[in-house]
Amino acid sequence: MKKGTVKFFNSEKGYGFIKCDDGKEYFVHATGLRDSVEEGDNVTFELREGKKGLNAFNVELVHD
Repeated sequence: MKKGTVKFFNSEKGYGFIKCDDGKEYFVHATGLRDSVEEGDNVTFELREGKKGLNAFNVELVHD
């Protein structure tokens, strides 16, 4: 599992981006979420190949 922060998420359009702790950014679609997310949330996620590169999926909030 990778860790990162939700950089942007538009709930009306159903997509956004997660900035990984390694500095890379990944696209996330609402279908890849396991929890509701907002900008600034810390999350864990997995990656899989999408139409335009790697996408985040199984995105879950990190509960401290």
